[in-house]
Amino acid sequence: MAKRMRRLLLANLALCLSAFAAAAATLDTIASRGTVRIGYISGQAPFSSSQPGAEPVGYAIDLCGEIVDEIEHQFPELKRVYVETTLANGFDAVKNEELDLLCGSITVNLTRREAVDFSQPIFLTGASALLRKDSPGYLQTLFFDGPAVHAVSERVATNVIGMRANTTTAATLREALAIQESETKLTDFSTHEDGLKALEGRKIDAYIADQALLISLAKRARDPSSLTVGDRMFTHEPYAIALRRNDADFRLLADRALTDFYMSDDFLPLLESYFGAEAPMLHTQIIMQHVP
Repeated sequence: MAKRMRRLLLANLALCLSAFAAAAATLDTIASRGTVRIGYISGQAPFSSSQPGAEPVGYAIDLCGEIVDEIEHQFPELKRVYVETTLANGFDAVKNEELDLLCGSITVNLTRREAVDFSQPIFLTGASALLRKDSPGYLQTLFFDGPAVHAVSERVATNVIGMRANTTTAATLREALAIQESETKLTDFSTHEDGLKALEGRKIDAYIADQALLISLAKRARDPSSLTVGDRMFTHEPYAIALRRNDADFRLLADRALTDFYMSDDFLPLLESYFGAEAPMLHTQIIMQHVP
Protein backbone atom coordinates (compact mmCIF):
# COMPACT_ATOMS: atom_id res chain seq x y z
CA MET A 1 0.00 0.00 0.00
CA ALA A 2 2.82 2.41 0.91
CA LYS A 3 4.57 1.78 -2.40
CA ARG A 4 1.35 2.31 -4.31
CA MET A 5 0.72 5.59 -2.50
CA ARG A 6 4.29 6.71 -3.19
CA ARG A 7 3.89 5.99 -6.92
CA LEU A 8 0.62 7.94 -6.96
CA LEU A 9 2.25 10.92 -5.26
CA LEU A 10 5.17 10.84 -7.69
CA ALA A 11 2.80 10.65 -10.64
CA ASN A 12 0.84 13.65 -9.36
CA LEU A 13 4.06 15.57 -8.79
CA ALA A 14 5.18 14.80 -12.34
CA LEU A 15 1.88 16.09 -13.70
CA CYS A 16 2.18 19.28 -11.66
CA LEU A 17 5.73 19.86 -12.84
CA SER A 18 4.69 19.23 -16.43
CA ALA A 19 1.86 21.75 -16.13
CA PHE A 20 4.21 24.30 -14.56
CA ALA A 21 6.69 23.87 -17.41
CA ALA A 22 3.93 24.37 -19.97
CA ALA A 23 2.72 27.48 -18.17
CA ALA A 24 6.03 29.20 -18.71
CA ALA A 25 6.43 28.00 -22.27
CA THR A 26 4.94 30.71 -24.49
CA LEU A 27 6.98 33.76 -23.52
CA ASP A 28 10.11 31.65 -23.02
CA THR A 29 9.70 30.15 -26.47
CA ILE A 30 9.11 33.55 -28.04
CA ALA A 31 12.16 35.01 -26.30
CA SER A 32 14.49 32.17 -27.28
CA ARG A 33 13.21 32.13 -30.85
CA GLY A 34 13.31 35.91 -31.24
CA THR A 35 10.05 35.86 -33.16
CA VAL A 36 6.36 35.79 -32.38
CA ARG A 37 4.42 33.59 -34.77
CA ILE A 38 1.01 34.96 -35.63
CA GLY A 39 -1.26 32.47 -37.34
CA TYR A 40 -4.13 33.75 -39.44
CA ILE A 41 -6.89 32.32 -41.57
CA SER A 42 -7.30 33.98 -44.94
CA GLY A 43 -10.63 34.59 -46.59
CA GLN A 44 -12.31 35.82 -43.41
CA ALA A 45 -12.65 39.53 -44.17
CA PRO A 46 -13.08 41.83 -42.36
CA PHE A 47 -11.39 39.79 -39.60
CA SER A 48 -8.42 38.34 -41.46
CA SER A 49 -7.52 38.28 -45.13
CA SER A 50 -4.45 38.55 -47.30
CA GLN A 51 -3.16 39.27 -50.76
CA PRO A 52 -0.12 37.60 -52.36
CA GLY A 53 3.11 39.21 -51.23
CA ALA A 54 1.48 41.31 -48.51
CA GLU A 55 1.00 40.95 -44.78
CA PRO A 56 -2.51 39.97 -43.65
CA VAL A 57 -5.00 42.64 -42.66
CA GLY A 58 -8.20 42.71 -40.66
CA TYR A 59 -9.83 43.48 -37.36
CA ALA A 60 -8.54 40.33 -35.63
CA ILE A 61 -5.07 40.89 -37.09
CA ASP A 62 -5.00 44.38 -35.61
CA LEU A 63 -6.01 43.08 -32.18
CA CYS A 64 -3.34 40.39 -32.33
CA GLY A 65 -0.96 43.24 -33.10
CA GLU A 66 -1.97 44.93 -29.85
CA ILE A 67 -0.99 41.77 -27.97
CA VAL A 68 2.35 41.62 -29.77
CA ASP A 69 2.95 45.27 -28.85
CA GLU A 70 2.54 44.23 -25.21
CA ILE A 71 5.02 41.36 -25.66
CA GLU A 72 7.52 43.76 -27.22
CA HIS A 73 7.56 45.79 -24.01
CA GLN A 74 9.46 42.83 -22.55
CA PHE A 75 11.35 41.80 -25.68
CA PRO A 76 11.91 44.90 -27.86
CA GLU A 77 13.87 43.13 -30.61
CA LEU A 78 11.13 40.67 -31.54
CA LYS A 79 10.24 40.00 -35.16
CA ARG A 80 6.68 39.29 -36.26
CA VAL A 81 6.16 36.28 -38.49
CA TYR A 82 2.73 35.79 -40.08
CA VAL A 83 1.79 32.21 -40.90
CA GLU A 84 -1.24 31.43 -43.03
CA THR A 85 -3.14 28.36 -41.88
CA THR A 86 -6.59 26.80 -42.08
CA LEU A 87 -9.26 26.60 -39.45
CA ALA A 88 -8.84 22.82 -39.32
CA ASN A 89 -5.05 22.99 -38.82
CA GLY A 90 -4.72 26.19 -36.82
CA PHE A 91 -5.71 24.77 -33.45
CA ASP A 92 -3.23 21.91 -33.73
CA ALA A 93 -0.52 24.40 -34.67
CA VAL A 94 -1.19 26.39 -31.48
CA LYS A 95 -1.34 23.22 -29.40
CA ASN A 96 1.96 21.98 -30.85
CA GLU A 97 3.70 25.34 -30.22
CA GLU A 98 4.07 26.10 -33.92
CA LEU A 99 1.97 29.27 -33.49
CA ASP A 100 1.80 31.70 -30.57
CA LEU A 101 -1.48 33.38 -31.56
CA LEU A 102 -4.25 32.35 -33.95
CA CYS A 103 -6.26 35.26 -35.37
CA GLY A 104 -9.46 35.35 -37.38
CA SER A 105 -13.21 34.86 -36.98
CA ILE A 106 -12.64 32.10 -34.44
CA THR A 107 -15.57 31.01 -32.30
CA VAL A 108 -14.97 29.88 -28.74
CA ASN A 109 -16.59 26.60 -27.71
CA LEU A 110 -15.90 23.82 -25.24
CA THR A 111 -14.70 21.35 -27.85
CA ARG A 112 -12.04 23.75 -29.10
CA ARG A 113 -11.02 24.55 -25.53
CA GLU A 114 -9.94 20.92 -25.17
CA ALA A 115 -7.08 21.77 -27.53
CA VAL A 116 -6.40 25.49 -27.01
CA ASP A 117 -7.19 28.38 -24.70
CA PHE A 118 -8.74 31.70 -25.73
CA SER A 119 -8.39 35.36 -24.94
CA GLN A 120 -11.36 37.37 -23.75
CA PRO A 121 -13.94 37.97 -26.53
CA ILE A 122 -12.96 40.26 -29.40
CA PHE A 123 -16.32 40.18 -31.22
CA LEU A 124 -19.88 38.90 -30.79
CA THR A 125 -22.04 37.69 -33.66
CA GLY A 126 -24.21 34.75 -34.72
CA ALA A 127 -24.97 32.61 -37.74
CA SER A 128 -27.44 33.77 -40.36
CA ALA A 129 -27.87 33.41 -44.12
CA LEU A 130 -26.92 35.19 -47.32
CA LEU A 131 -29.80 34.91 -49.78
CA ARG A 132 -30.60 36.06 -53.25
CA LYS A 133 -33.51 38.47 -53.14
CA ASP A 134 -35.49 35.90 -55.14
CA SER A 135 -34.50 32.95 -52.96
CA PRO A 136 -37.38 30.62 -51.97
CA GLY A 137 -39.95 32.10 -49.60
CA TYR A 138 -39.41 29.53 -46.84
CA LEU A 139 -35.82 30.73 -46.48
CA GLN A 140 -36.87 34.36 -46.34
CA THR A 141 -39.33 33.48 -43.58
CA LEU A 142 -36.69 31.47 -41.73
CA PHE A 143 -33.96 34.10 -41.74
CA PHE A 144 -35.89 37.38 -41.53
CA ASP A 145 -37.85 38.66 -38.56
CA GLY A 146 -40.47 40.29 -40.77
CA PRO A 147 -42.60 38.66 -43.49
CA ALA A 148 -41.00 37.80 -46.81
CA VAL A 149 -41.24 40.89 -48.97
CA HIS A 150 -38.90 40.05 -51.85
CA ALA A 151 -40.07 38.50 -55.08
CA VAL A 152 -39.71 34.72 -54.91
CA SER A 153 -38.00 33.01 -57.81
CA GLU A 154 -40.17 30.99 -60.17
CA ARG A 155 -37.29 28.56 -60.59
CA VAL A 156 -37.49 25.29 -58.70
CA ALA A 157 -35.59 25.51 -55.43
CA THR A 158 -32.48 23.37 -55.19
CA ASN A 159 -33.09 22.72 -51.48
CA VAL A 160 -29.34 23.02 -50.95
CA ILE A 161 -27.75 25.27 -48.34
CA GLY A 162 -24.03 26.00 -48.47
CA MET A 163 -21.56 26.62 -45.68
CA ARG A 164 -17.82 26.69 -45.09
CA ALA A 165 -16.37 23.37 -44.00
CA ASN A 166 -15.04 22.77 -40.46
CA THR A 167 -16.90 25.67 -38.86
CA THR A 168 -19.10 25.73 -35.77
CA THR A 169 -21.98 26.84 -37.99
CA ALA A 170 -21.59 23.75 -40.16
CA ALA A 171 -21.63 21.50 -37.10
CA THR A 172 -24.79 23.18 -35.75
CA LEU A 173 -26.66 22.79 -39.04
CA ARG A 174 -25.74 19.14 -39.39
CA GLU A 175 -26.97 18.45 -35.86
CA ALA A 176 -30.25 20.25 -36.57
CA LEU A 177 -30.93 18.25 -39.75
CA ALA A 178 -29.95 14.99 -38.08
CA ILE A 179 -32.83 15.19 -35.58
CA GLN A 180 -35.59 15.99 -38.06
CA GLU A 181 -36.78 14.80 -41.41
CA SER A 182 -35.81 17.31 -44.07
CA GLU A 183 -35.27 17.36 -47.80
CA THR A 184 -32.74 20.16 -47.41
CA LYS A 185 -29.19 19.17 -48.24
CA LEU A 186 -25.99 20.75 -46.99
CA THR A 187 -22.87 21.24 -49.04
CA ASP A 188 -19.43 22.31 -47.86
CA PHE A 189 -17.20 24.91 -49.50
CA SER A 190 -13.52 25.43 -48.82
CA THR A 191 -13.86 29.24 -48.93
CA HIS A 192 -16.63 31.77 -48.48
CA GLU A 193 -15.94 33.06 -51.98
CA ASP A 194 -16.74 29.62 -53.41
CA GLY A 195 -20.03 29.66 -51.53
CA LEU A 196 -20.83 33.11 -52.88
CA LYS A 197 -20.22 31.96 -56.46
CA ALA A 198 -22.51 28.97 -55.94
CA LEU A 199 -25.26 31.21 -54.56
CA GLU A 200 -24.97 33.67 -57.44
CA GLY A 201 -24.88 30.74 -59.89
CA ARG A 202 -28.08 29.30 -58.35
CA LYS A 203 -26.38 26.05 -57.32
CA ILE A 204 -27.51 26.69 -53.75
CA ASP A 205 -30.45 28.61 -52.28
CA ALA A 206 -28.64 30.12 -49.29
CA TYR A 207 -25.17 30.41 -47.85
CA ILE A 208 -24.83 30.16 -44.08
CA ALA A 209 -22.10 31.81 -42.02
CA ASP A 210 -21.68 34.30 -39.21
CA GLN A 211 -23.61 37.47 -39.97
CA ALA A 212 -20.57 39.76 -39.77
CA LEU A 213 -18.79 37.66 -42.40
CA LEU A 214 -21.85 37.58 -44.66
CA ILE A 215 -22.19 41.37 -44.65
CA SER A 216 -18.62 41.68 -45.89
CA LEU A 217 -19.05 38.81 -48.36
CA ALA A 218 -22.15 40.38 -49.95
CA LYS A 219 -20.19 43.55 -50.69
CA ARG A 220 -17.78 41.48 -52.81
CA ALA A 221 -20.54 39.96 -54.97
CA ARG A 222 -20.86 40.65 -58.68
CA ASP A 223 -24.15 42.40 -57.95
CA PRO A 224 -24.48 43.20 -54.25
CA SER A 225 -27.96 44.66 -54.79
CA SER A 226 -29.25 41.19 -55.73
CA LEU A 227 -28.36 39.73 -52.34
CA THR A 228 -29.58 40.22 -48.79
CA VAL A 229 -28.30 39.15 -45.37
CA GLY A 230 -30.72 37.69 -42.86
CA ASP A 231 -31.46 39.70 -39.73
CA ARG A 232 -32.30 36.64 -37.63
CA MET A 233 -29.39 34.81 -36.00
CA PHE A 234 -29.74 31.23 -34.77
CA THR A 235 -26.44 30.77 -32.94
CA HIS A 236 -24.29 32.75 -30.52
CA GLU A 237 -20.72 33.11 -31.77
CA PRO A 238 -18.20 34.82 -29.48
CA TYR A 239 -14.89 35.32 -31.31
CA ALA A 240 -11.55 35.30 -29.53
CA ILE A 241 -7.84 34.81 -30.19
CA ALA A 242 -6.61 31.25 -29.73
CA LEU A 243 -3.69 30.74 -27.35
CA ARG A 244 -1.76 27.81 -25.93
CA ARG A 245 -3.37 25.99 -23.02
CA ASN A 246 -1.94 25.91 -19.48
CA ASP A 247 -0.32 29.32 -19.71
CA ALA A 248 -2.22 31.67 -17.42
CA ASP A 249 0.50 34.32 -17.54
CA PHE A 250 0.38 34.59 -21.32
CA ARG A 251 -3.41 34.71 -21.35
CA LEU A 252 -3.26 37.46 -18.70
CA LEU A 253 -0.85 39.40 -20.91
CA ALA A 254 -3.21 39.02 -23.89
CA ASP A 255 -6.29 40.05 -21.91
CA ARG A 256 -4.50 43.02 -20.39
CA ALA A 257 -3.42 44.22 -23.84
CA LEU A 258 -6.96 43.86 -25.20
CA THR A 259 -8.57 45.55 -22.20
CA ASP A 260 -6.18 48.49 -22.42
CA PHE A 261 -6.99 48.88 -26.10
CA TYR A 262 -10.75 48.53 -25.60
CA MET A 263 -10.66 51.34 -23.06
CA SER A 264 -8.56 53.61 -25.27
CA ASP A 265 -9.75 56.30 -27.68
CA ASP A 266 -8.49 54.21 -30.60
CA PHE A 267 -10.90 51.30 -30.27
CA LEU A 268 -14.10 52.89 -31.62
CA PRO A 269 -12.33 54.33 -34.72
CA LEU A 270 -10.94 50.84 -35.42
CA LEU A 271 -14.44 49.37 -35.27
CA GLU A 272 -15.73 52.13 -37.53
CA SER A 273 -13.03 51.40 -40.10
CA TYR A 274 -14.15 47.78 -40.40
CA PHE A 275 -17.86 47.79 -39.52
CA GLY A 276 -19.11 51.28 -40.34
CA ALA A 277 -22.47 52.21 -38.84
CA GLU A 278 -22.54 49.07 -36.68
CA ALA A 279 -19.48 50.27 -34.73
CA PRO A 280 -21.21 52.02 -31.78
CA MET A 281 -23.40 48.99 -31.04
CA LEU A 282 -20.43 46.63 -31.33
CA HIS A 283 -18.37 48.91 -29.12
CA THR A 284 -20.99 48.65 -26.37
CA GLN A 285 -21.27 44.86 -26.70
CA ILE A 286 -17.54 44.25 -26.52
CA ILE A 287 -16.99 46.65 -23.64
CA MET A 288 -19.71 44.84 -21.68
CA GLN A 289 -17.96 41.50 -22.28
CA HIS A 290 -14.36 42.54 -21.65
CA VAL A 291 -12.30 41.62 -18.59
CA PRO A 292 -12.15 44.74 -16.34
